[in-house]
Amino acid sequence: MIEIRDVCKRFGNLEVLRMISASFTDGNSYAIVGPNGSGKTTLIKSILGMVLPDKGSIEVSGQVIKGQWAYREQIGYMPQIGRYPDNMRIGHVLDMIRDLRHTRSETDEELVADLGLKALFDKRMHTLSGGTRQKVSAAIAFLFDPKIMILDEPTAGLDPLAAEVLKAKILKEKSRGKIFLITSHMMSDLDELTSEIVYLQEGAVRYAASIPAIKVEAGREKLGQAIAEMMRRDFKRPSP
Repeated sequence: MIEIRDVCKRFGNLEVLRMISASFTDGNSYAIVGPNGSGKTTLIKSILGMVLPDKGSIEVSGQVIKGQWAYREQIGYMPQIGRYPDNMRIGHVLDMIRDLRHTRSETDEELVADLGLKALFDKRMHTLSGGTRQKVSAAIAFLFDPKIMILDEPTAGLDPLAAEVLKAKILKEKSRGKIFLITSHMMSDLDELTSEIVYLQEGAVRYAASIPAIKVEAGREKLGQAIAEMMRRDFKRPSP
């Protein structure tokens, strides 16, 4: 479980997160959505320990994460753009990651096989297309069977077959009781993969509810249409 309580963050005069509170529970998948600049990336980086909040607390599995690092072993992270040493081969990158996480002897290499990466092990990272880099990032995110998965635009750049392989893996691991936090501009993916939504606007949580409830409130059948309707309402709402 991830518990976020009254988290605030400023960068200079810019208030990026404003009293963010949210709970993410085992076996559920959450869409983290909002307009550009709404605080999604800063929230994710705060959970990962890459950004330190100015106020508030974040707990992972009942442990306050401030000043800690071991909790990260519970998290698999797939960034929107993975950056790896250019001259390393795919196989060497995976070996390096395994060596860095030497505490585990068993790994989940299902995506390595299903995404066809074994046949590409000798290719150097600087020669890869963006989609193939995404496959490497996906394989690494799932490699150590983490309890918490944070995926940033996971299907961006993937070909249709690879996207379906990844989505099937997400649904399979969700059924095993893992937590998924997913950001994406592909509303159809979120509709398929997530059950809950946390909608951020100007650094604050405006809505946190089940996706069916949001659709009912917005009066729309598709998630993308429902979110667009909620955003239109926000824009029309008078400033306080």
